Amino acid sequence: VQLQASGGGLVQAGGSLKLSCSTSKRTFSNNAVGWFRQAPGKEREFIATISWRGDMSKYADSVKGRFTISRDNAKNTVYLQMHSLKPEDTAVYYCNLRVYWGQGTLVTVSS
Repeated sequence: VQLQASGGGLVQAGGSLKLSCSTSKRTFSNNAVGWFRQAPGKEREFIATISWRGDMSKYADSVKGRFTISRDNAKNTVYLQMHSLKPEDTAVYYCNLRVYWGQGTLVTVSS
């Protein structure tokens, strides 16, 4: 199973980025998908999750109101729209589906 995460990059504080996570239709179907992140020297932490139908989502307090998780089941893709980015959002961002993890995409927020 492969989860392809993309969209990371370097952005100034206050800026925006949109991450994507894609996989096969067989893997994507009927599964919730989550985003996690791991900053240097820190443990991996939960960011957001979205249900299969996209009607339920949950966020970590640290990103609530700034990040939005969404999905397009026709494209087998989950997105993480990030606004008002802060230097403390700098991390490698991973998508997760059941026991499977993407390779991660690096987000760097400069002050």
